[in-house]
Amino acid sequence: MTTPAQAVRGEGTPAAATGPLRGIRVIDASTILAGPLCAQLLGDFGADVIKIEHPVAGDGMRGHGESKDGVPLWWKEISRNKRTVGLSLSDPDGAALLRRLVERADVLVENFRPGTLERWGLGPEVLHGINPGLVVVRITGFGQSGPYASRAGFGTLAEAMSGFAHLTGEPDGPPTLPAFGLADTICGIAASSAATMALFARERDPQHRGQVVDMSLIEPIMAAVGPAPTVYDQLGIVGQRHGNRSTNNAPRNTYRTSDGHWVAVSTSAQRIAERVMHLVGHPEAVEEEWFATGVGRAAHADLLDGLVGGWIAERTREKVIAEFTAAGAAVAPVYDARDLAGDPHIRATGMLTTVQDEDFGPLLMHNVMWRMSRTPGEIRFTGRARGADTDEVLAELGVPPGDVAALRERKVVS
Repeated sequence: MTTPAQAVRGEGTPAAATGPLRGIRVIDASTILAGPLCAQLLGDFGADVIKIEHPVAGDGMRGHGESKDGVPLWWKEISRNKRTVGLSLSDPDGAALLRRLVERADVLVENFRPGTLERWGLGPEVLHGINPGLVVVRITGFGQSGPYASRAGFGTLAEAMSGFAHLTGEPDGPPTLPAFGLADTICGIAASSAATMALFARERDPQHRGQVVDMSLIEPIMAAVGPAPTVYDQLGIVGQRHGNRSTNNAPRNTYRTSDGHWVAVSTSAQRIAERVMHLVGHPEAVEEEWFATGVGRAAHADLLDGLVGGWIAERTREKVIAEFTAAGAAVAPVYDARDLAGDPHIRATGMLTTVQDEDFGPLLMHNVMWRMSRTPGEIRFTGRARGADTDEVLAELGVPPGDVAALRERKVVS
C-alpha cells in the first residue's frame, strides 16, 4: 500500500522538490490542456514549475470541469507542484519580467498562436539571447509552419483531422469524438518526453545549448491512431468504423452481464482467443481454419460475439471476471469514476492517491503517472490560488516590494 502524498507543509509553504528533475526550473506559460499537463508531469518529477497566468482573467483551466464551493477541482491536479504567478505578458513590463525569469529557467512551455511571443518581444531568438540553454516547448494545433499554422488549434480539431473520429463509432453512425481531452492529453505526455530529451541533449552538448521543440496537437494522436496512411499508401485501403470491434482480431467487444454491468474482452493473442472459446463452451470454433489468424476471426465476428456474448449474458460481472481470470483469458470491467475510486488494485498500487489540500483537506486525485525505483516523483502540493506565489517569485528576481505593489496596481501582476 502506497503512502498518500502530502500536499502542503507548514503555513501554505509548498514542500521541497525531490525527484530526477530536481534543480530544473520550468516556466509554464501555457493553458488548456496539453501544455499544462506537460508542465505538471515535469513538476511531478521534481522540477520547480512557475505557472504564469493572466493577472485578471486567470488561466482558462480554472473554468474547466466541475467546481466545489467555487473552487475548480481540475485545477487542483493540473496545476499541482506549480507556483502560480499572475503576469501579463502582453504588457512590456510583464514581458520584461518574463525575460528575467528566463535567465534562470531551463524550460519554457507555451501554446500561443505562432507569432504571438514574437510580437511581445519574447520569441525564441530573444530568449536564447538571454539564456542559450533554454528549452522552448511550443505547442500549437498544427505546428509553427505550414498552411494551417495560424489556425486556432484545439484537441477536438486534432481528433477530427487525425483519423481518430473517422474510425470511432458504429459503422452506420456518425464519426465520434471523445468526451474528454484525448488529443491534448496524448500531446501533453509527448511534450514532456520531448522536453526531457532536449534537456538530455543539452547536457551532452559542449556548449550547453537549448533548442526549440515544435509540438503539434495533431501528430501524437495521429501516431495513436496507427499506420492508416501507410496502409492507404501501399494498399489503397481506407479504414472504416467498426464500433467496439477490431479488424485485427475477434472476439473483441463489450458485453453485458446478467446484473446489468459491462465487461470488455480482448483476444489479441491466439492462445487467449482459444482459451475464451473453450471457456464459453465452444471449442469447436477453435478447429475452424479461419480461427487460426486474428484477421480470420475478425471476419467471423458476428458468430464469435454471439457465442461469447450469450455466455456472458447468463452470468454476473463478478462471476464472469472470476471465470475468465481462472481460465487465463483477458477481461476487464467497464468502469466509471466510482468504480475506479473503489477498485482495490487501483488503490493498492497508488494509481489514485489522497493529498492534503488547503481548500478541501484530503483530496483524491491521480498519482504521478509512472513509478521509478530510485528517483520517484511525488505530489508536493496541489493547484494554488491565482497569484499565490507572485511575491515570492518576484522577490527571487530581486524586484523590490514597492515595485511589485505598483505593478499590481496597474494589473501587470496579481
